[in-house]
Amino acid sequence: MANWPRGPGGRSFLAPSDRIWTLAFVFPYVAVLLAFVLVPLGYGLRMGSSPALYAALWSDPIYTRTLVNTLVFVGLSVNVKMVLALLLSGFFMRRRRWIKGLLVVFMLPWVMSAIPAFISFHWMLVSEQGFINSFLRQVVGVEGPLWLSNPRLALGANIIAYIWKWLPFWTLVLLAARMAIPPDIYEAAEIDGAGGLRRFLDITLPLIANVFFVSTLLSVIWTVGDFTIVFLVSGGGPFHLTEVVATLANRYWFDYGRPDLGVAAVISVLPLLIPIVVMLMRRVHARGVQL
Repeated sequence: MANWPRGPGGRSFLAPSDRIWTLAFVFPYVAVLLAFVLVPLGYGLRMGSSPALYAALWSDPIYTRTLVNTLVFVGLSVNVKMVLALLLSGFFMRRRRWIKGLLVVFMLPWVMSAIPAFISFHWMLVSEQGFINSFLRQVVGVEGPLWLSNPRLALGANIIAYIWKWLPFWTLVLLAARMAIPPDIYEAAEIDGAGGLRRFLDITLPLIANVFFVSTLLSVIWTVGDFTIVFLVSGGGPFHLTEVVATLANRYWFDYGRPDLGVAAVISVLPLLIPIVVMLMRRVHARGVQL
């Protein structure tokens, strides 16, 4: 360990030249933090501090519908995705070449750029001339519904697009957690006569439960602020019936010229996010979970 120079009282100190270099390295990070994080955050909190803004939000029927949409979108998307990721991670644990090749193909949605992928989703579902309805009409011989004109179908399309995009990533995370379990534990359980389901319930699930829980919390935080999927797939339509908080805040800001309402809409979900962040940090510090 390096022996740093020490001043009176045994306290270490830096030479003047070392202080200059320290400031030269630290100052850019502090400047970026102030310019792009703390100042905008403080300005936004000040902009959305008026109670009249939240009274205006609650009087807007679109906002109340948007809160419900956000809860449904986040709840269904995250839970379905994480359960599927847990199951698929077990499938990809099998040591076969064709499964390894399938894993590469399975990861492609996550690797693809999000914007063209979700625009493609939109054009496949839009009107009677979309790819899905054209396929149903020409191959199956049935007329498909107007997917993006029905609020429930449009919200379902957003959820499916979200799962399609993010399922590979979280499957890979849980697959890595499974691969970290020592094989000796499974071998001992198999010798004791434990079947596949019993090994999953008694060994796999308890050992990856912390990673699964932390991954779910992270996914909830990221999904609440997700703007791209809803904006590009359903566009918040029909008639703003599939808006989520992120897209509605964007409309308040740019379409309606009310940036203060947009900021207030974003701040209104903090009571939901702050407990999740606290739970996440406590779980990480208590268990020492590493992703």
